Amino acid sequence: MTTSGYAMAAQVRARELGSRLALAAFIGFVGWILAPSIWPAVWIVVVLASQGADWWLCRDLRRAPEQVPSPAYKIACCVMASLNVVVYSGMTGYLWFYGGEEGRIFAMIQAAGGLLHVSLHMHHTRALLLSAVIPHALYFVGLPVATAILERRPAELLITVGGLLYMSHLVVAVRQSSATTSGLQAANAEAREARHKADAASAAKSDFLAVVSHEIRTPMNAVISAANLLRRTRLDAEQREHVMMLIDAGDVLVGLLNDVLDFSKIEAGKMHLEQAPMDVRARLTSLQRLWEPKAEAGGVTLRFDIADDTPDGVVTDALRFQQILFNLLSNALKFTREGEVTVSVAWDAPNAALILAVADTGCGIPEDRLAHIFDSFEQADVGTTRRYGGTGLGLAISRRLAEMMGGDLTVTSVVGQGSTFTVRLPAEAVVMAPAQDKARRVADAGALRGRQVLAADDHAVNRRILSLLLEPHGCVLTLVENGAEAVAICQTQVFDAILMDMQMPVMDGLEASRGIRSSGVNRDTPLIALTANAMDVHRAAWDEVGAQAFLTKPIDPVLLARTLAEACTPAVETDELVQAA
Repeated sequence: MTTSGYAMAAQVRARELGSRLALAAFIGFVGWILAPSIWPAVWIVVVLASQGADWWLCRDLRRAPEQVPSPAYKIACCVMASLNVVVYSGMTGYLWFYGGEEGRIFAMIQAAGGLLHVSLHMHHTRALLLSAVIPHALYFVGLPVATAILERRPAELLITVGGLLYMSHLVVAVRQSSATTSGLQAANAEAREARHKADAASAAKSDFLAVVSHEIRTPMNAVISAANLLRRTRLDAEQREHVMMLIDAGDVLVGLLNDVLDFSKIEAGKMHLEQAPMDVRARLTSLQRLWEPKAEAGGVTLRFDIADDTPDGVVTDALRFQQILFNLLSNALKFTREGEVTVSVAWDAPNAALILAVADTGCGIPEDRLAHIFDSFEQADVGTTRRYGGTGLGLAISRRLAEMMGGDLTVTSVVGQGSTFTVRLPAEAVVMAPAQDKARRVADAGALRGRQVLAADDHAVNRRILSLLLEPHGCVLTLVENGAEAVAICQTQVFDAILMDMQMPVMDGLEASRGIRSSGVNRDTPLIALTANAMDVHRAAWDEVGAQAFLTKPIDPVLLARTLAEACTPAVETDELVQAA
C-alpha cells in the first residue's frame, strides 16, 4: 500500500459521491417495488449517514493529498471502507431473501457490480482493496451458501461456483489493470522527466542564445556604427569601397544572427505577431530602395509590379511582412547572375488576401530538391553553401512566418530558367492617412535640434558612437555609465528623451527605468530601450517598465534618429503639422 493510494481513493470517492447516492436511490426504489416495506427507506437513510461519515473522514486527505497518513488513520479508512460496503450492499441481502426470483437476480447483479467497482478503484492500495472486497465477496458467495444450508437446496451452491469463477476472472482483470496503470504511471513519469529535461535544455539554449546575441551585438555595434560614421567623411573611391565592404559584411553577420534568433523563437513557439495598418506601397518602395543598388551592382534588373487594385493599406504584421519579402529578395538576387528579379503584387479581393510573387531568372532548383528547400538548414544542393553562402534558414523562417500569419509560401522552378516564390497572406484592406505620415516626416527633420537627451551605456565606445550619431542632429547629449547615475541625474535635470541600455553595472537599465518612472521630474519623459539584448523576453520586460520604443544594437542611425524625433515631438506639435500639411 502507498500513501498516494489513500489520497487517490479519497479524491475518487469524493468525485463519485453524487453518483453513488443517485444509484442508492434507484436501488432503494427497486427494492421497494420488489419487496414493499419500510426497510428500503431505512436503508437509504443509513446509506446517507455512512457516506457522510466517509466524506468527513477523508476530508484531510482531499485537502492535502501529499500528506502521509498515520497508521491509525489508515486503519480508520479501511474500517470505514468495510462499513460502507456492508451498508451499501445491505439491500443485496434484503432482496435475496424477500424479493423473490427477480430480487435474487438483481441482488447478484448488484453484488457483482460492487465487486467490479471497488476492485478497479482501490486496486492500487491493497489494504483498502481487501477491506472493500471481502464484504462484497461475503454477500456474493455467502448468500447462495446460506440458502443451500437453511433451505436444504444444494443446487444453490452452483450459484456460489459461478460467483467464484466470476471473482477469479475479476482477479485476473484487476492484475492486468494494475499492471497497465503502473506502466502508464511509469511512462507518464518518464515523459514528465523527459519534458522537464527538454524544458531545461530549451531554457538553457534560450539563455545561451541571449548571451551570444548580446556579446556579438555589442562589438558589432562598434564595427558597423564606426563604418557608417566613416562613410560620412571624405573618402576616395578605394577607401569608400573598403568601408562599404565593412558595412555589407556587418549587415550579413547581423542578418545571420537574426535568422538564428528568429528560428529559435519559432521552434520554441515564442514568436508573437502584431496586427496594425501597413502602407503597402511605402513598404515596397523602401524595400526597392534598399535592394536596387545591390541588384545593379550584380548586373541584375530589379522590378516591382503592383496591381492597380492593390489596397493602399492592409492590417498585418509589417515587420514580419518585410522580413519574408526581404528573405525572398535576398535569395533571388543571390542565385541570379544575370537577367532580372521581379516582385509582383496582387490583391485577391474575394478572399481578402495579398499575393506577392518574387520571380528570378537564376539557376533554378532541381525538381527533386523543391520539396526540401523549406527545411531548416537546407539549400538546393550541398555546393550552394560554398558558392553562395548562407545558413539555409531564410526560406524556412519565411514559410513558418507566412503560415503563422494565416497564409502560405510556395515555389515553382525550372532549372536554368529561374524560380518563382509566391506568398499568400490574408489581410484586411484599410485606408491609410498619408497626411499623418507627411507630418511625421516634417517633424523628424528638425525635431532633435536643441533637445536634451540622456543616454545611459556602460561601454565607452557605445557612448562615443551615440555622440557622433546624434550631435550632428543638433541635440544636447548627456552621457552616463550606469543606471544609478541615470536615476540620480533624472531627479534634478529635465530631459526630452532617455536612451537606456539594459545590462549595466551598479544598476541595470530596467531597475533604473523603474526608478525614473516612480518619481522625479522625468517620470513622464519618453524612454527608449537601446540594447544588445534582442530577445522577445527582453522586449516584454521593457514594455513592463513603460519604454516607448525598443531598439537593438547594432544601431541603425536612421531608425535611431526617427525614433528619437517621434519621442521628442509633442502630440500638439504633430497635430499642428498635420493641419498645416
